[in-house]
Amino acid sequence: MVDQLRVHGVDKIFCVPGESYLAALDAFHDVLDDIRLIVCRHEGGASYMAEAYGKLTGRPGVLFVTRGPGACNAAIGLHTAFQDSTPMVVFIGQVARDQEYREAFQEIDYRQFYAPITKWVGQIERADRIPELVSQAFHRATAGRCGPVALALPEDMLSEKTSVADATRYVSVQAGADPDDMERLRDMVSAASAPFLLVGGGGWTSEACTDIVAFAETNDIPSGCSFRCQHLFDNTHKNYAGDVGIGISPKLAARIRNADLLLVVGARLGEQTTRGYTLVDIPNPKQRLVHVYPDPDELGRVYRPDLPICAGMVAFAKAARALQPVNSTDWSASALEARQDYLNHIVPTSGLPGDLDMAEVMAILRRRLPDVLIATDAGNFSGWVQRFHPFTRYPGQIGPANGSMGYGVPAAIAARLENPDRAVVGFCGDGGVLMTGNEISTAIQHGIDPVICIVNNGMYGTIRMHQEQVYGGRAIATDLTNPDFARWAESFGAFGEVVRNTAEFAPALDRALDAGKIAFLELQVDPEVITTQTTLSAMREQAQSTKV
Repeated sequence: MVDQLRVHGVDKIFCVPGESYLAALDAFHDVLDDIRLIVCRHEGGASYMAEAYGKLTGRPGVLFVTRGPGACNAAIGLHTAFQDSTPMVVFIGQVARDQEYREAFQEIDYRQFYAPITKWVGQIERADRIPELVSQAFHRATAGRCGPVALALPEDMLSEKTSVADATRYVSVQAGADPDDMERLRDMVSAASAPFLLVGGGGWTSEACTDIVAFAETNDIPSGCSFRCQHLFDNTHKNYAGDVGIGISPKLAARIRNADLLLVVGARLGEQTTRGYTLVDIPNPKQRLVHVYPDPDELGRVYRPDLPICAGMVAFAKAARALQPVNSTDWSASALEARQDYLNHIVPTSGLPGDLDMAEVMAILRRRLPDVLIATDAGNFSGWVQRFHPFTRYPGQIGPANGSMGYGVPAAIAARLENPDRAVVGFCGDGGVLMTGNEISTAIQHGIDPVICIVNNGMYGTIRMHQEQVYGGRAIATDLTNPDFARWAESFGAFGEVVRNTAEFAPALDRALDAGKIAFLELQVDPEVITTQTTLSAMREQAQSTKV
């Protein structure tokens, strides 16, 4: 079993140990020079780390969990990987084969349980099929639209003896870009008067990002990125027009609605990217739609494209860059306008209350760490990252496009583990950080030292925002009683400090970066400041006046 992981180039494994795969754990003892075992404190945190590893490297993040409770806890990371198109392979300890279908201790049928949130679920019934099925798992995780796969390992199977040849290392299989499709694409761009390029999803590399930016620049096409995918297109580039996600600029939303050609590369056009499916009509978009995606089952599933292109991101971006440029004089002014609209949008909103200005926090972070790798949890606080931090290269951003809370701390740990020479800063809310904050101990144990900023407003902010928008003045179940986060972090052996005003942030950040261990900065923000643009009171008043 472990030999096959070495064959496929696995260098790190995230796990919580369990009795159901003791034989595999014993085998890892002999390969510690080749495979680093990152032992975590909860399977949810371990699965987020594996998912973040897959996002950052393009190689499957590998997770080992035990049967029953362990597999249940790990499910959140698989759901994240599935919706975010992240390659991941999870190995699950399983009851002995002669005990199946009796509801044995911690028994679950993983084929049923994991089927909706994975690309494939299998179980290895015979030891001589380990090379075949492990190889299949890695191929499935990386072929076409990447995603998670799961393999159950009956504990008695892991103790069998067998003689069988190793597999060879997996190869990621992606569709190429058909030359005829590319010529049709060029004709459609040439005939357009208001095109817009939207990039997103998984399967990108730094080279592919460079190629797609070059294509946009050569043809002077205004461009944006889907939800939590801003690092795919240099935000300082003249053709970058903003992120197409939660908190989208109204002018950018109008630009997309009024485009006569929408070129979507890698994004599924899901709910968050389409503003609740309002930017693009279903099933027949008002805009002419070119949809490029690595999975043919997605093309036409929700939106009927005028030109569907089934291709991997690397192949398509390279082919797009090689296309003969079109005459873009018809929309050059529009591209300049789109860029200026973006620059206007990222000017901080004035008059928001509180002593700690999150927009200025982001400006300080940008000046102090221009090449920072940012991991974000889910929540309204991430709006400051998405609006005010300019991502300039890939990879620079990891966050759960599926909106899963608890992602920030484990993801930042995995990011720093994989990038020891690059500053890593994680952003969490006071709600999400306590869902997986126990992984501080994992970071301390393995010597991993990201900086985590906890944006503390004493509530589940996103839910409170929705309550005030819809049911103004009737908030319930969203207030939180929090610990002293700095002392909490210190109790694990981490660095902790409280930041109460803007002037305190820069020196606190420097101390955190110099701590030599995982560091937590608790940023105490005014609970009134619920988004980058407005307050809870304003939302409440608007909701109440609308009811009247």
